[in-house]
Amino acid sequence: MPSPSMEELIASLHERQNAAAGQPPETVAEERAGFAPAGPVHPIPDDVRVTEVTAAGVKAHWLDPPGGDPGRVLLFLHGGGFRLGSLASDGELAARLGRAGRMRVLFPEYRLAPEHPFPAAIDDVRAVWLWLREEQGTAADSIAVAGDSAGGGLTVALLVATRDAGGDLPAAAVLMSPTVDLTSSGPSMTDRVDQDPISTPDLLRELASDYLAGADPRTPLASPLYATLTGLPPMLVQVGTADLLFSDAERLTSAASAAGVDVRLEIGEGLPHVYQLMLGTPEAADATERIGRFLRERVR
Repeated sequence: MPSPSMEELIASLHERQNAAAGQPPETVAEERAGFAPAGPVHPIPDDVRVTEVTAAGVKAHWLDPPGGDPGRVLLFLHGGGFRLGSLASDGELAARLGRAGRMRVLFPEYRLAPEHPFPAAIDDVRAVWLWLREEQGTAADSIAVAGDSAGGGLTVALLVATRDAGGDLPAAAVLMSPTVDLTSSGPSMTDRVDQDPISTPDLLRELASDYLAGADPRTPLASPLYATLTGLPPMLVQVGTADLLFSDAERLTSAASAAGVDVRLEIGEGLPHVYQLMLGTPEAADATERIGRFLRERVR
């Protein structure tokens, strides 16, 4: 049962969803400017040092919370359906997870669709990974990767691509409401419609179409649910039941477990898409603590 503060946020999100129904669509620029994926957007705390950097040609940001070990890095991949999202929308969550894991965070601003369709985003993420490993000299077992929503899908795609290239894999991965099936075939795409206060099936299909731009939706680096998952590092998957992507997380966890991956699925009853963003709720605080402990236990 969601807490009172979470219930209040969910109710406001339903109101926003209902108000948007039937309204003229916004331009992509308007969408990006007003993107608030989980209610209020929270700023990065003042005690976190933010440093812009160019990583293999990709704009990125170092986030250094107090007490973070500069030798341990969390590569954070933001959500937004491959079309939206930035440091403004996800930077607070990234910094909070870095603080909880006692790590510094690297936050890339990968290219977005529809201007830059698949495989632009995963190409950027792979380039940033190699920059972190080769130019920065960071050991793979000193890195974890985390992503929410589309960033969760990119996280798994990065693991698959790195394994297939014969590279060393990160120590761990954290996936929050991951988008891993762009065929939109999961059962929760229909049976959670009335519960999800953020997404609609039409929106998710539109975002997938913009990103794919004609590519096969079962392409493993676009929809890593269809990839071979053998040999991937330990994964923590968090998802709420009031999420159209609930079954993405369930099916990915089952496939990873069947492939011998050390994977843990944590389900939040009644919680919406990427509830970890909802600063000030007990559920976000508990998720943050669990992720922090997972990272501290696995990243050297």
